[in-house]
Parts: sequence; C-alpha cells; structure tokens
Amino acid sequence: MFAVSPERIGAVSHMSLLAVIIAVPLTAIAALHAYWGIGGVWPGADQRSCARAVAGFKGIDTMPSPAACFAVAGLVVAVTLVVLALGDLFASPFARQSLAGAAFFVALVFLFRGLLGFTSYWRRLTPEMPFARLDARYYSPLCLVVGAALAVLAFEGLATS
Repeated sequence: MFAVSPERIGAVSHMSLLAVIIAVPLTAIAALHAYWGIGGVWPGADQRSCARAVAGFKGIDTMPSPAACFAVAGLVVAVTLVVLALGDLFASPFARQSLAGAAFFVALVFLFRGLLGFTSYWRRLTPEMPFARLDARYYSPLCLVVGAALAVLAFEGLATS
C-alpha cells in the first residue's frame, strides 16, 4: 500500500533532523573560512591576533593564505552536501553507500582532530593563546560531536540503503 515503508519514513525524518543538526555548524565553519579567505580577521583585531585565535601554531603571525582558507571552505561545503544528501535533503547523483562511506571517512577525520586537541603533542604544536584555550574548550569538543554525529549518520545511511 505504501510506496515507502513506514519504517523508512521514520528513518528519513530522523536522518533529516540529524543532517540539519550537522549541517548547521558545518555551514558556519565553511562561512568563517571563506570570510578569512577574503581577509576577515574576526575573532581577532588584525591578522596576528586572528591567526593566534584560530590557528594557534607556535610563532604564527599571519593567517593562512586565501587559497588555503577557500580550500577548507570548499571541502566543508562538499561535506555539508554529503550530509544533506544522506538526510534526503539534497539530491545527489552518488549511491547512498558511497555517500555513507564518505561521511564515515570524514567522521574519522573529525574524531581524530577532536582527540588530537587533548594531547600534549597538539599543545606543543599549537601553544598560542587564545587558540590553546579555545581549542580545549570549543574547537576540539565540536570536532568530537560533529565526528560522532557524522558516524551515526553514515551508519544510518548504510542501514537505510
């Protein structure tokens, strides 16, 4: 009687909500990187203070190049589209299994980055303030949450394909 089973309808709704929850911070992250690519300095007052707040590498005085900022923004937009496609909110020409595999790979990247932020190695590599404080308080936990949510979305995507 139903073209789509009632279980699938519930899964789509659940996955759509999870996709939106993931896409919101990813969109903000992409927008910030594009903003930095055009020369924006928030949350700092100049290149040096911005670099120390968002990159934090030892001795950093300037922001990464515009090309690097735009590359990150583009990659994050691509990940956001994968997320929205898995949530059935964006039409994709790719197989659901491929989308789920890509989401799982990105989940591992986010989880690795999130865990790395709590290591002494990372603290030695990125000691500049306020980055070190912001990373421990916001950036690394956000990476862990996004990574975990992406992993759930990837597994749900495989289960509903």
